[in-house]
Amino acid sequence: MTIGRQTTTGPIGPLLPPDPIRAYRLRWKRRRLLARAVRKRRQLTPVVDRTDRIEPGAILLFLCCRNEARRLPSFLNHHEALGVDHIIAVDNGSTDDTVAHLTDRPNVSVWRTDHSYRLSRFGLDWITWLMIRFGHGHWCLTLDADELLIYPHWQDRPLPALTERLVREGRASMGALMLDLYPEGRLADTANDPDPLRTLTHFDAGNYTIRRQAPMGNLWIQGGPRARNFFAEDPRRAPTLQKVPLIRWDRRYVYVNSTHAALPRRLNGIYDEGEMLGGVLLHTKFMDTIVEKSSEELLRREHFANATLYDDYYTALIDNPALSCAFSTRYRGWRHLEAKGLMSRGDWV
Repeated sequence: MTIGRQTTTGPIGPLLPPDPIRAYRLRWKRRRLLARAVRKRRQLTPVVDRTDRIEPGAILLFLCCRNEARRLPSFLNHHEALGVDHIIAVDNGSTDDTVAHLTDRPNVSVWRTDHSYRLSRFGLDWITWLMIRFGHGHWCLTLDADELLIYPHWQDRPLPALTERLVREGRASMGALMLDLYPEGRLADTANDPDPLRTLTHFDAGNYTIRRQAPMGNLWIQGGPRARNFFAEDPRRAPTLQKVPLIRWDRRYVYVNSTHAALPRRLNGIYDEGEMLGGVLLHTKFMDTIVEKSSEELLRREHFANATLYDDYYTALIDNPALSCAFSTRYRGWRHLEAKGLMSRGDWV
């Protein structure tokens, strides 16, 4: 498999079934996580519930967010244009206009909680419960507010065409590389633009590493500007960039580590030895608000299990760095990403 032209890769190989003992442990892990989500349902309070409008075959988007009023208009517009029919959101104690942006949309249902994001498996317990209730039998996108899904032909072929293609290929999931976008200059010095793609213009086309993790068989991709700038001395601590954001959901399914891996493990079989249709999540984390958000998260300590290990990361972001370098590449669309080896259309021509 190729991820960029300067990628260091290890052996990937096919997704093989685990031995019986590991398979048994994974089944129990899945059941424990589902039971945990059922218990955490009491932490959610409905703000507006329009789920009675969800029709059979609707494509759903699940979202957990906090203080994302700046991003939400472009995020919602993008995914509604792709073909999302209904959005189910959890607001985690926002103090800005996030809830208003969500409830203003007739195709959005919102729940709210002030409980700990970290202690809810970074929102997954809440999202899993809502997916148990409403996602069964639907193609479901699970995204963060700073992620914009694109895939081959996305501007002419909406999500129903994509999911129909996946069904024809006998697939129940699609993977996507989370591609960090960043501005040319210092992070906080960029223009205040409602469209993040007008200011976050560059990405790293190479410097990625990839391996397959046991026992769940998920891909583990690291690299990009965060690994290059903030984790150069310990690259294994760099953020994981591979996700499985699109799944034809079943109430027995569960995400394990954000959306990097899911159970049953067959959902992680998003690549084979050839090329499979996959997408990219354009990661808009590095808008001009990142410095202010990093100051807040340094105090809240809600985004990492061992938060103190990432103090240096937040401190470096607070210093308002520039992430661009001599090897930065300007983003020019999905065909450009395909040419760089960051996306595959498979045989969907």
